[in-house]
Amino acid sequence: MVVRSFAAPPTPWSRNLAEPQIDPSAYVHSFSNLIGDVYIGANVLIAPGTSIRADEGNPFHIGNSTNVQDGVVIHGLEKGRVIGDDGKEYSVWIGDSTSITHMALIHGPAYVGNNCFIGFRSTVFNARVGDGCIISLHALVQDVEIPAGRYVPSGAVITTQQQADLLPNVRESDQNFASHVIGINDSLRQGYRCAADIACITPIRQQQNSSPPISNSAASTQIKKQDFNQTNQTNQNFTNSSTNSSTNPSTNPSTNTNAQRNEPMTGDLAQQIRQLLAQGYHVAAEYADERRFRTGSWQSCAIPHSSEASTVISAVQAALVENEGEYVRLFGVDPKAKRRLTETIIQRPSDKPAVISNASSNGASHISSAPKASSNGAASSSNADIAGQVRQLLAQGYRISTEYADARRFRSAAWMTGPAIDASSESSVIAALNNILAEHEGEYVRLVGVDPKAKRRVVETIIQRADGNAVSIGQSSGGTATTYSAPRSSSNGNGAASDVSTAVGQLLAQGHRISVEHADERHFRTTSWQTLPAITANSPSAAIAALESYIAEYSDEYVRLVGVDTKAKRRVLELLVHRPGGQPIAATRTAVKVSNSSNSSYGGGAAGKLSADMLARIRQLLSQGYRIGTEHADERHFRTSSWHSCSPIAAANESEVIRALEACLAEHGDEYVRLLGIDTKAKRRVFEGIIQRPAK
Repeated sequence: MVVRSFAAPPTPWSRNLAEPQIDPSAYVHSFSNLIGDVYIGANVLIAPGTSIRADEGNPFHIGNSTNVQDGVVIHGLEKGRVIGDDGKEYSVWIGDSTSITHMALIHGPAYVGNNCFIGFRSTVFNARVGDGCIISLHALVQDVEIPAGRYVPSGAVITTQQQADLLPNVRESDQNFASHVIGINDSLRQGYRCAADIACITPIRQQQNSSPPISNSAASTQIKKQDFNQTNQTNQNFTNSSTNSSTNPSTNPSTNTNAQRNEPMTGDLAQQIRQLLAQGYHVAAEYADERRFRTGSWQSCAIPHSSEASTVISAVQAALVENEGEYVRLFGVDPKAKRRLTETIIQRPSDKPAVISNASSNGASHISSAPKASSNGAASSSNADIAGQVRQLLAQGYRISTEYADARRFRSAAWMTGPAIDASSESSVIAALNNILAEHEGEYVRLVGVDPKAKRRVVETIIQRADGNAVSIGQSSGGTATTYSAPRSSSNGNGAASDVSTAVGQLLAQGHRISVEHADERHFRTTSWQTLPAITANSPSAAIAALESYIAEYSDEYVRLVGVDTKAKRRVLELLVHRPGGQPIAATRTAVKVSNSSNSSYGGGAAGKLSADMLARIRQLLSQGYRIGTEHADERHFRTSSWHSCSPIAAANESEVIRALEACLAEHGDEYVRLLGIDTKAKRRVFEGIIQRPAK
């Protein structure tokens, strides 16, 4: 195969004569032009008629499993750079598993993320397109940054950031189509490589010559039938997970990293199945051999649509044994909305069939896209919890790192990065953590979980504080760790006023400003708080006295304490310190003294109706910065999936959220109620779970 690739020409701005670097697994058609410092990753398809010229702006990067189709032009200006995912400067960066379709123009400086789709004749210039975006036909994207997971309609002209921020989210059908295009082009890449290899194509030709001839009409009928069956099979198999993962493990056969993420420990499978069934979802499973796994062609296992956990667990166990030596994945199905909720690979060809324990386990992990973190980012109460969190982060493919700070740096949130932890085994990571804790005794140390694909933090947990001794983390359940907890109300809603005093003291010690807000019943239901003059006192006693005066003045209203980081210009704490009465709607005129823990009515009995699993889920969503919402539906609307929203919940404090949830449950006691986790930045739901069903 002749590939038309040339060194960059000598110019006044560049004389390095760089040549393209092409991965051996990629296919570059001989009728395409590659010039200059262009990197072509693994399993890339470069179709005929493409022009990729890094002769002015350079370098270019085209990631693994990406396809660049006929007539695409990629070029860049001499000046202007984007930062690639490796932290280096590029004129054009195109990520992994992305489709640049016919006649599209990518002109640098330009960044196109992973799992994107750039439609026919569309143009991207001086712009940044986030992961999972779909740009339809004949669109222009210029001088803006498109947030991840957004859809640009056909013919759209996006030239202002306001237009970019208002773009809708990508639909599931669009994601399925984009995944389908990736699969098709990977098959084309393999076919082109085989056609150019005499050793590969000869057996196929011999097989064709040995098969009996068929008439033209019969051949046409057979081809149409095969195409029809293949299309149905493809449409059935190319489905998308609803949890935050825009990366399909089948789209990048060169790596198993995506497939490894979210793989649970064997002991957690039964708990995952129970939780799906408890929320009214069906459990299903699929299997695929190595070849089908690479093309995303999964086949369904026989899992009964039963609500009995033991029956479903037995069926999943049988599917694992029956398909030993193949990939098996588990997912939940919402029968009302007719969509998948989560996909988890539970077996690989190299694995032995897992033995699923049907016994309940309080320590089992929940189905989630990120590890469980305690409220307000605080550490767990024992080193067994820290070890468990490390285990969970590693099982989901996340990277572990640490940060440390002395008391002065802690107050200003100026953390220093600890030594890198490159180990992937639990024992090695825990040993490295123990060394870091011992080295920084007398300082704050926090554990950080990092998603290396999305390049974001998924958890921050303080595991040592400055006034504590060095912590020794063990892998067994014995022993306790020195931990630090941020000011919080108790998770059961019975927060004592001593927590308020502690919160005030810690806010002042960290240099934060204290303010107070109040709301009557009507404004509380709509989360329309009124701000009072800020508390300017520097001593805890004076601040508490000022807070008590506000509570006495607004004894028949809700009052909450707000901690504000004046440097970062953001709130660090919202704590409800007074409400009119014991119930969210019944109002009394009794003021609450902050110094009296036994008489505080703050949070009384708010968590009585929610299960421990749901409380943990709420705490996890809040710790990740998500907003909590609720919806309700009667029997008729539930059957048609026509949900109605309850009052908005704008609070970020756990006890206030639980109180608002209890109010919604009480108001709609004879209806279905479900809890929502909402990513306000990406404008999408990250969790849906039914927390109440009508009594039969």
